Amino acid sequence: MNVEKMYSLACEQYAEHGVDVELALKTLDSTPISIHAWQGDDVVGFENKQKTLTGGCQVTGNYPGVARTSEELRSDLDLGMTLIPGPHRVCLQGHEVDVMLPGQDRDSFTMENFAGWLAWAKEHKYGMDIAPCFYSHPKLDYGLSLSHPDPEIRKFWINHGKAIRRIGAQFGRELGTPCVCNFWMPDGFKDTPADRMSPRIRLRDSLDECFAEAFPKTELLDAVEAKLFGIGVESCTIGSYDFYATYAAKRNLMLCLDMGHYHPTESIPDKLSSIVCNGLQILLHVSRGVRWDSDHVIVLNDDLSALGQEIAVHNLFKDVFLCLDYFDATINRIAAWVIGARNMQKSLLCGLLLPKTRTFASEAAGDFTTRLALQEAAKTLPWNAVWNYYCESRSVLPDYDILTPIRAYEKKILAERA
Repeated sequence: MNVEKMYSLACEQYAEHGVDVELALKTLDSTPISIHAWQGDDVVGFENKQKTLTGGCQVTGNYPGVARTSEELRSDLDLGMTLIPGPHRVCLQGHEVDVMLPGQDRDSFTMENFAGWLAWAKEHKYGMDIAPCFYSHPKLDYGLSLSHPDPEIRKFWINHGKAIRRIGAQFGRELGTPCVCNFWMPDGFKDTPADRMSPRIRLRDSLDECFAEAFPKTELLDAVEAKLFGIGVESCTIGSYDFYATYAAKRNLMLCLDMGHYHPTESIPDKLSSIVCNGLQILLHVSRGVRWDSDHVIVLNDDLSALGQEIAVHNLFKDVFLCLDYFDATINRIAAWVIGARNMQKSLLCGLLLPKTRTFASEAAGDFTTRLALQEAAKTLPWNAVWNYYCESRSVLPDYDILTPIRAYEKKILAERA
């Protein structure tokens, strides 16, 4: 049975449950997912040839073909984007530069350092997002950046944050779509500190300086990202969830929730309505932790399905911004982008196709038996027929065929990088 016939039958079945499949696809097709560039270069960046990671970033594996320059990274992304349906965005880390000028450091970056990215995004009509890089640098002194006790070190990192925000605003201005600029830093202590208050006050004041320059929300959307712990800062994370939740609320910033940054028993989907109903927007870093913040490629598991359902059922598309955030160097890096992004889209599609009218009504009536029965019955509806049609109608390969162009590119391009 061909894809169109199966899609037609699926539409009929969904219509019996009050679901408009075409409306679901229209919504999915207008929902961009920001693809994290750092999966392609193992979070190393291109400032120099020294491949050193510090501050809680841990990439495992040595699969051949890692991008060594921004040009190679864009080439890899070009292929990946052809295998991901829907609108496209790309998110950079602040060290994934095109060029480093003589004597220059992160505190003086301008768009000149990222000019290749801007030209590429214009050519392909991509939106761009960016994040300062507060790690993998000598001035991450004993694990502290914006919370460091030395005012000169803090000033360096403050200037880096300011520079990246200006670059982000220029991305947004020239591309005609707001750039999301996310602040995360690995500051903390491996063992129990004597003083938790002072570094948090310093972090608060440093962030205030970083965000002092105002930009229109049509150009720049600022976000702050919390973490439970990181490698080497197991006993105290300065930028904890409580710190950033209150900071974001007080200063009207987006709150970034990373799916790997919480206790394994916590539910990120449950947090969405709690935050949005109080007027804050959310940046979601979609990842998969295995026992800790291990940043595995996302799969269509219960956690991801629940995330897509929560966004779709409550129509949170204007308040929740999606960015992938994982890095796996044990497998083909382009395949990691494609598999993860498509799984995120599948989770949203499944949520959009849920027949929620009867489920909501039974819950409102206190009939939790019917609610449970309907929730389970919905799991067997033919969403995969809709997904296959979505890919075909957007001229994107189906799931079983995505590795063919990736393997060809690996043989022709990635193998040469070794």
